[in-house]
Amino acid sequence: MSPTQTVVTVIVVLILAALAGVAVVANRRRALRQRFGPEYDRLVAERDSRAEAERELRERERRHAELRLTPLSAESRARYATAWEELQVRFVDSPAEAVRDADELVTRLIAERGYPTGDFSEQTAHLSVEHARTLSHYRDAHEIRLRTERGEASTEELRQALVHYRALFADLLGADPVGHRPPRQRDPDHESDVTSR
Repeated sequence: MSPTQTVVTVIVVLILAALAGVAVVANRRRALRQRFGPEYDRLVAERDSRAEAERELRERERRHAELRLTPLSAESRARYATAWEELQVRFVDSPAEAVRDADELVTRLIAERGYPTGDFSEQTAHLSVEHARTLSHYRDAHEIRLRTERGEASTEELRQALVHYRALFADLLGADPVGHRPPRQRDPDHESDVTSR
């Protein structure tokens, strides 16, 4: 092989290796984006570089793999669904208390599933691996709850907090906590009978 052919062969091999490396990085990035969804974009915006954000997400995956997560039993799922229904009913009379109770109920559910419940940022990092699509709801609910403790949240914000908690709650529960019952329709012909009794 002539020196020119050797140089060309080496250059071709280096180009192919570089293309393979780019393809591997692109596939990893795509996999992280698919797994973490909006959490990927949020973290990339917060960090100094995309590489730093991606390192953190891979570290989250590693730590998540060490957790001993457990599925809920049918009885446990039913118990949580009932507790959520009761909480929503209490919201009408005590919205701030219902939001605090929602936070506690979600935290209990997180713990029962096997996630750590100490530091909020650590908790969200662990949850982001499997529940990234509903994590922004949890962050928003948490922020409103903190504002509630300072007496700064309106009733509408408290209602929004409950909706946000419900999104993560349903995701962790694996089903809508109150089912899909259609709202009752009023029957004007019988309404007077009910009120006159």
